[in-house]
Amino acid sequence: MVTLQTTISSKAGDLTAVRDMVAVLERERDLPPALVFDLYVVLDEVISNVLKYAYADDAAHEVHITLSATDKAVQIGIEDDGRAYDPLAIATPDLSLPLAERPLGGLGLHFVRHLIDEVAYKRESDRNYLILNKKINP
Repeated sequence: MVTLQTTISSKAGDLTAVRDMVAVLERERDLPPALVFDLYVVLDEVISNVLKYAYADDAAHEVHITLSATDKAVQIGIEDDGRAYDPLAIATPDLSLPLAERPLGGLGLHFVRHLIDEVAYKRESDRNYLILNKKINP
């Protein structure tokens, strides 16, 4: 198993370290390009949402990201001290509606749900823990 970790500041909003971790994981585990693309999309969406919406103040907060890979799956762990937010509780957007009639928001989480095989969330000790699992298809 390969496990990589980084911490980013909510103030900087720089996802470079996260993208670098995905690149290392890609090399270490020889991940398929399509899976790597999915990881980039998912991480960008979820972490961007945390940085934009999780904090009610202007203080610097830390977001911890862990990537682990075995021969069969990649696991993403994201931990933050922002407002409680369970992405699993958000309704799936009605894509049958015309664009003009759809409410704003929710499409990013819709993409995440379709790109990831398993999503788990828990709130513990005033922290959000999001675990995302993506199977590696041979």
